[in-house]
Amino acid sequence: MASISDGRVVLISGGNRGIGLAIARAFISRSYRVSLGARDPQSLVDAFGPQTDKLLYARFDAFDIPTAAAWVDATVARFGRIDALVNNAGSGERVSLMDDNDEALDRLWAVNVKAPLRLTRLCLPELEQTGAGRIVNVASLSGKRVRNAFVGYNMTKFALMGLTHTTRHVAWEKGVRATAVCPSFVRTEMSAYTSKVSPEDMIQPETMAELVCTLVELPNSAAIAELLVNCRLEDML
Repeated sequence: MASISDGRVVLISGGNRGIGLAIARAFISRSYRVSLGARDPQSLVDAFGPQTDKLLYARFDAFDIPTAAAWVDATVARFGRIDALVNNAGSGERVSLMDDNDEALDRLWAVNVKAPLRLTRLCLPELEQTGAGRIVNVASLSGKRVRNAFVGYNMTKFALMGLTHTTRHVAWEKGVRATAVCPSFVRTEMSAYTSKVSPEDMIQPETMAELVCTLVELPNSAAIAELLVNCRLEDML
């Protein structure tokens, strides 16, 4: 019996560490063909070993716009298709409400919003051709509610939610399903600053990876727009 992953190709940004590393490992374990983008491709070699016939590495830098198209083109040239896009790469740079720091704010917008939008535009024609394309945007509960002063991060994650819902609306009739995954604290370097939750009580990257795989493998008739993932009790409206 054929596996659901037979021949399917998933493109993952920021697959060299944290949540992205776990997501990549999960798809590799399911025998997907996986295309990984990172600012330093050598970090992908260090994490996964040499490239194979099912594993492609490319340089992808949100601040170097042509790298996005080059990565997508290389993926299609190697594998002939793209079935799923996981926009995982993100920045947690802190810009508080009263910080007058346009440079840092611009960096947050470039990484957290403009890069996922760019990859969505580039991948959408390939995703539509499959009739069952998937886009998973790794957002945050900070894109659903605000519990701190980090306005830059909060604004960009709210914007990523807007990108997700716009993509759902535009691409639905072509069989593309887009989902925003919104976790609370995940046990990665980005959450190391907090003492509100112990590392053991945080969401584990491997758990996030399983959720993303599930979203990619659901049928068109069971689409999930937003997946909110808590590691502590809070009211979600």
